[in-house]
Amino acid sequence: MIRFVVAAAFGIIVLGVIIVIFFPFWVKLVIHHEIILRKGSQAFGWWAKPPVEPIMRVYIYNVTNADEFLNNGSKPILDELGPYVYVETWEKKNLTFHDNGTITFNQEKIYIFDESQSVGSEDDVVVVPNIPMLSATSQSKHAARFLRLAMASIMDILKIKPFVEVTVGQLLWGYEDPLLKLAKDVVPKEQKLPYDKFGLLYKKNGTSRDNVTVFTGADDITKYGLIDKFNGKSHMTHYKTKQCNSLKGSDGSIFPPDITKNTTLYVYDKDLCRRLPLVYVKDIVGADNIPGYRFSPPKNVFASVDENPANDCFCPHGPPCSPSGFFNVSLCQYDSPVLLSFPHFYLADDKYRTAVEGISPPDPEKHQFFLDIQPLMGAPLRAKARVQLNLAVSQVVDIKQVATFPDIIFPIMWFEEGLDALPKQMTNLMGLATTVPPIAHVSLSSAVIIVGLLLLLVAIWRLVRGAHRLSSLQLAPGHMGAPQRKEKDVQMSNVHKN
Repeated sequence: MIRFVVAAAFGIIVLGVIIVIFFPFWVKLVIHHEIILRKGSQAFGWWAKPPVEPIMRVYIYNVTNADEFLNNGSKPILDELGPYVYVETWEKKNLTFHDNGTITFNQEKIYIFDESQSVGSEDDVVVVPNIPMLSATSQSKHAARFLRLAMASIMDILKIKPFVEVTVGQLLWGYEDPLLKLAKDVVPKEQKLPYDKFGLLYKKNGTSRDNVTVFTGADDITKYGLIDKFNGKSHMTHYKTKQCNSLKGSDGSIFPPDITKNTTLYVYDKDLCRRLPLVYVKDIVGADNIPGYRFSPPKNVFASVDENPANDCFCPHGPPCSPSGFFNVSLCQYDSPVLLSFPHFYLADDKYRTAVEGISPPDPEKHQFFLDIQPLMGAPLRAKARVQLNLAVSQVVDIKQVATFPDIIFPIMWFEEGLDALPKQMTNLMGLATTVPPIAHVSLSSAVIIVGLLLLLVAIWRLVRGAHRLSSLQLAPGHMGAPQRKEKDVQMSNVHKN
């Protein structure tokens, strides 16, 4: 019996040690199984139709002295208007599973203007650079002179000017532009632009035509949520190296689990024209006390080639490349001279901000791009994608409409898109996944080891007690000798009788 108790005690202690060592691994296996994108799972439902309401805040730089700038060479004076707030609903449409552990979808984003949160209306009138015109004139800088003169004549006839007066709604969602309308009629079919209106967010309110294929995690959890193909292509062809042309990043909705502080996250967006790396910044505590990590682009992400030689691959046509703090997305914008930066020229040389009036110094709290993520599950907790759109305008002497327009990086607008917090139903589940396993790990392993030790102590106590009793019996001869003496006396008496 004691041997059985000892064996059981050692077995329970070994079980406790196994729990101590392998319990976190078992928890990860369960989490990995639950987050895989498969039909009918809760994770799949939340991914396909997130129960969240992302917010987009738009800020527009209204030019208040356009005539003085053009005629007198005055410094542009800008008035930052906004935010103009849009509440979004997201859903992934046309879902198709593939045998290689991937799924293809079309992203639907619906933007609804929320005047209650906005400072102004979509009917507010703003004066901004004429992006189609300035793009055309900048592109013509290296064309034959007679083409530039012809362009100037056409613009004169159509009364096209370097600045346009439009409403906020038109600037964002589209308006008829005479230059684009002309191009639609005269440009060869293979060179035509895929739109007949101009708007900074034109054709983005609805279901995208882009087919995005991502890994479900079923075959390899380390690829969970990463893009496999975009419109059937496994990589871009714009840049010099395979690394810079890679699409292997998240669309921002989910990331592979088990993220550490040394992990580099990648986000791919068609409008960014590249993968954007994100690195660990600090620990954070999200809504409902969910712990997480904050990730943000490294400060040299848009640095010049001199400051960050790795960015040379993003300059396929050689110098001059984008100045530090800017990223050239013209290859994804039909060769329009569009430069992205962070709002208020954050991380760029301050000379670009002071080239205009009306833009306050950048504040990282307001203008930094960041993502808060729950590392165990790879789920975003909070995000602020902040990007500024700028136009690199070149002076073209032969086109009289822009002959006095200096070489300048002209800010157009900036936006902030993201989430402030997840709904309760999602944070409750994350709370269970992040708080219960560690408590259960300690409690279960401690309980099992304590039970094993108690059984071992009981077995030892029984052994000690048994040994003590045996010792006591051996040390008491009087109890053993008395019967023998009596028997001897009886035998002696019988002898005497005989």
